[in-house]
Amino acid sequence: MPIRIPSNLPAQNVLNKENIFVMDSQRAATQDIRPMEVGILNLMPNKMETEEQFLRLLSNTPLQINIDLIRIDNQAPKNTPAAHMDNFYLAFDDVASKKYDGLIVTGAPLAHLAYQDVKYWDKMTVIMDWARRHVQSTLFSCWAAHGAIYHFFGKNRALRERKLSGVYQHKVQNEHDELLRGFDPVFNAPHSRYGEISLADYGSIPELNILAKSEEGGAYIIASEDKRLVFVTGHPEYDPESLKQEYQRDLLNNGNPHIPVNYFVDDDPSKEPIASWRAHGSLLFTNWLNYYVYQNTPYDLAKLTD
Repeated sequence: MPIRIPSNLPAQNVLNKENIFVMDSQRAATQDIRPMEVGILNLMPNKMETEEQFLRLLSNTPLQINIDLIRIDNQAPKNTPAAHMDNFYLAFDDVASKKYDGLIVTGAPLAHLAYQDVKYWDKMTVIMDWARRHVQSTLFSCWAAHGAIYHFFGKNRALRERKLSGVYQHKVQNEHDELLRGFDPVFNAPHSRYGEISLADYGSIPELNILAKSEEGGAYIIASEDKRLVFVTGHPEYDPESLKQEYQRDLLNNGNPHIPVNYFVDDDPSKEPIASWRAHGSLLFTNWLNYYVYQNTPYDLAKLTD
């Protein structure tokens, strides 16, 4: 089954070329089923790239999914045309009365700012509290994952001296949790962050379970007992070239960044990167949609409660 996206969204051309089944609103209206309602609160500056990455991961499911792209404020993003935002994004106020089966909150390049110094932090806290009442399961990615842990549980991140950048081995901690169904005991996932919350801090929160972790990056996938909060501290949505592009940007901005580990052939940036995480990234989102969202959400979303 397809994902339903706004008509004429540029990502549709990219996904069609990859043989991913998407449909626009007009065709979706002819489907006599109750589709899943999923919002994507996109905090990344390059909205279009991030849209493609998450839509690709949401496409591997037998469920029909209606996608709402949501913006957190009306400020023009740095790397996305204003016309794209006006045509395809909804303001939070436009969806505040709606209920969703699932919500994805993306990361944001805000590593060195205290949360209270982020211009939209107050709005973020409103949205996070709203999601607890209006969304069956919310998946927070990278910066948003740390921000949500801070907001809900009071555990602040520390900043690493060296950016965690590369592809790292992770170990499954609970093979019977549905979110990790079908995972290999050891699998790869990319990270690109300075923030770090200790394993001890996660372990001190009774409501949370660490489902996967790595020696270098600590906790990677964390979920609440009720399955309504999921925290992913890495970037399973990344394209094969994403870390390479970040490394090149850091070269221009910082002059001497560390080479992403376990990523380029022979750790040589002049050689091609190795994408070794995409199957597990796809499986993670398929499992989330199936077991954490679809299997638990009420058929009538109006009955969803905190």
